[in-house]
Amino acid sequence: MRHDLDKSDHAILRNLQRDAMLSMDALAEVVHLSRNAVWRRVKALEEAGIIKSRVALVDADKIGLGLQVFVMIKAGAHEPGWLEKFHSAVRIMPQIVGAHRMSGDLDYVLRVRVASVKDYDRFYQDLIRRVPIADVSASFVMDDIKDTTELPL
Repeated sequence: MRHDLDKSDHAILRNLQRDAMLSMDALAEVVHLSRNAVWRRVKALEEAGIIKSRVALVDADKIGLGLQVFVMIKAGAHEPGWLEKFHSAVRIMPQIVGAHRMSGDLDYVLRVRVASVKDYDRFYQDLIRRVPIADVSASFVMDDIKDTTELPL
């Protein structure tokens, strides 16, 4: 469901996407509203589910997870049992930081974070033990040209 947002809501969201730790006072100053008006708007955005959560973005390289891998999957079967196994594996494998069901030739694309190619191989072996997959291919990210969580407002 789409919500109608005004320019002040957009300004609040733009600034919180860049720094969710902004105090209400600092946010009020940059969006040119009172502290109370900003607080009410932020609460309304949270209650509407527009602001889903506030998180800290961690530098993957600095914590030893510098290898990002896109894993393309063709399903082993298109049946509820297979789908439940696959969803369960995706939920419990912490290396998977994104999972997407796709249209076209691929069924799923996973975004995976690991320390090394050897760690990716261990991840791969664990995944195929958990769920039968018809075809898996992986592409290793060589350079992040743009990688953001900020939505265009």
